[in-house]
Amino acid sequence: MPTSAPSIAWNAADGSAQSARWQSESGLAAPRRVERVDDTQSADSAYRLACAGTGMLWQGDFQNARQLLQAMARRADHKPAKAAARAAAKLAAASPAERFHLHRQAQAQRARTLGTLLITLEPDYSIALRRAPDWRAAITEAWGPPTGEACVASLRELLGIVGAHEWRKKGVEIAALGDPPGNRIHPHYGVFSPVRGEYIDLVARQALPPGAALAFDIGTGTGVLAALLARRGVPKVVATENAPRALACARENLRRLGLAGQVEVLEADLFPPGRAPLVVCNPPWLPARPSSALEHAIYDEGSRMLRGFLAGLAGHLAPGGEGWLLLSDLAEHLGLRTREELEGWIAAAGLTVLGKSDVRPQHAKAQDASDPLHAARAAEVTSLWRLAAAP
Repeated sequence: MPTSAPSIAWNAADGSAQSARWQSESGLAAPRRVERVDDTQSADSAYRLACAGTGMLWQGDFQNARQLLQAMARRADHKPAKAAARAAAKLAAASPAERFHLHRQAQAQRARTLGTLLITLEPDYSIALRRAPDWRAAITEAWGPPTGEACVASLRELLGIVGAHEWRKKGVEIAALGDPPGNRIHPHYGVFSPVRGEYIDLVARQALPPGAALAFDIGTGTGVLAALLARRGVPKVVATENAPRALACARENLRRLGLAGQVEVLEADLFPPGRAPLVVCNPPWLPARPSSALEHAIYDEGSRMLRGFLAGLAGHLAPGGEGWLLLSDLAEHLGLRTREELEGWIAAAGLTVLGKSDVRPQHAKAQDASDPLHAARAAEVTSLWRLAAAP
């Protein structure tokens, strides 16, 4: 639980000043102005308040709050014809990089607008509203044990926490790990879920280097690649992570899969000590600044992790060993990074390319022509780069 969270203030029904701790891990700032609203609030009025940045502290029936949020989302997604036409023209005239940044700005604005509908959580994370669900277990998983004080959070963020809780319970089936039930990865809140399977399939199909008795998995996340390498017969895998949630997630998944004795999970920024015949890394694919802690698995500002992996790889490869870099070229299609930059970093690190395996993604956004980034997504290729220390 963050310790530096600001407070949020409002006036109670009797006019007395009230305040509580503001909680947001998605990076939303606490609204400066807050109004108490209830079941009489119309969706149009709520949306106007949201667009003005006014926080709305819900006092009515909980299920009505969910319906109001849905109505606000419909208004956010269906702009007036003139505004929609202006936005479309701006996108059409933009370069791929400009289009990406405009898309992120629009997403951030939508999140800010819909994040203004607020819910008070009691000191034990319960919700004291009519027909409110019991989300205490989900919130505890995300934030840790209750601190003993009330807090206020956006309903939208709470719904995301509950969605992550359900994914954690259900798990994600990974065909490359074998037959069910021992092939599920259970992502924790804030840890990137392995729902895009193409990079996993690339690792599953690539022949292991001769004598690969040890492998390093750099930035293991859920632990899925470490588990796959272990299931493929690598006797010892050392997986590294620097995020506490990911460390806990990977250890729990490897324990569930019966691989805790074969895979060691270490806290490290990148590499563990020593050298290995195989070093694998699947860094965040887009070189952009994360706007919240939850975005660090997607955005790698300045390609910091990618460049750090390449720069340190030769020093952590055993003689004749291979480094496997799992990377999408979406950044290239978006104008955020060039192929020449990537190849320059590889050469500058004293590495040579032994080979490259490619696959085209099959996720829904690659087929969605209405997506503002469709052209880049449709051209995207995910690759496994086989790297070695240059002779």
